[in-house]
Amino acid sequence: MEMFGDPAIWLPWTFAALMGLSILIYVILDGFDLGVGLLMPLADDLEKDRLVASIGPFWDANETWLVLAIGLLLVAFPPAHGIILTSLYLPVFIMLVGLILRGVSFEFRAKAPLSQKPRWNAAFFAGSLMASMSQGFMLGMYVMGLTWTVSHVAFALLTAVFLTVGYSFIGAAWLIAKTDGALQMHAVRWAKGGIWGLILGIGAISLATPFVSPRIFDKWFSLPEFLYLSPMPILSGALVVYLWWQINQLAKVQDRMTWGPFVAAMALFALAFAGMAYSFYPYVVPEQITIYEAAAAPESLFIILLGTLFVLPAILGYTVLSYYIFRGKATELRYD
Repeated sequence: MEMFGDPAIWLPWTFAALMGLSILIYVILDGFDLGVGLLMPLADDLEKDRLVASIGPFWDANETWLVLAIGLLLVAFPPAHGIILTSLYLPVFIMLVGLILRGVSFEFRAKAPLSQKPRWNAAFFAGSLMASMSQGFMLGMYVMGLTWTVSHVAFALLTAVFLTVGYSFIGAAWLIAKTDGALQMHAVRWAKGGIWGLILGIGAISLATPFVSPRIFDKWFSLPEFLYLSPMPILSGALVVYLWWQINQLAKVQDRMTWGPFVAAMALFALAFAGMAYSFYPYVVPEQITIYEAAAAPESLFIILLGTLFVLPAILGYTVLSYYIFRGKATELRYD
């Protein structure tokens, strides 16, 4: 272990990076299937089946990344796990209810009589909405330092709306790539509306973050830090312009271009997440506990890391395998 330097430094950093990576992958992958659920009311009955078919092979694997992220937080940073989940108990509860409702309705809508299917479609939408809104609310409260004041709750409600609309955008971008015909054209139209939620959400968080603490303000606007950070908003702006241009180009659908919006949306999410990670590092609980203060004993972390080196490739492997096996366009569901 000596060859890597002080384990009390590199082990917490490694686990923080793994946890951050897990959260980012979850937000992108489960973000698009939550977004597809949010678009259910806009589709007709036949299109609803194709919406569900487009995420059917993937949604279970997508949610695994959330379990991994929370598991890493618990075992690597126990004090932070307690503070964060205690502060966010209510939205976490709502999110879990929403995810359960999604899972139940996903299975039952495929087996229910036709007369009952609209109820399960509504339940699938409701579960998607609950999960998306609660995640956006938690993000806003985290940015505000996990303190419950009127202004902080108002900001969290704003980010809840923006993240939900942003999820609907990445869901529409997924449908553009995974469907064809009239549904693909509808997805292009939905993406044109949803992109504003993504832009406004990233903009709101970007404006609020430097004013959360003097430390973050200095990290953003002091020299030479300002110069190091400046490429990120420039790249984000370029991606937004590219997204808007490509979505408008897709009105003439060229199939080779249909993955463009989804890939660009992933890059935009990744840039926004990198900006947050840069701003809050080294804190795991904003302005309260650093990753080094909250970390478990280095001996424990090293043993957990060995297990993670087996678990993480397995999760990555079956995630990639599922996307490879079920590549191509989503077709209508067939019932026996």
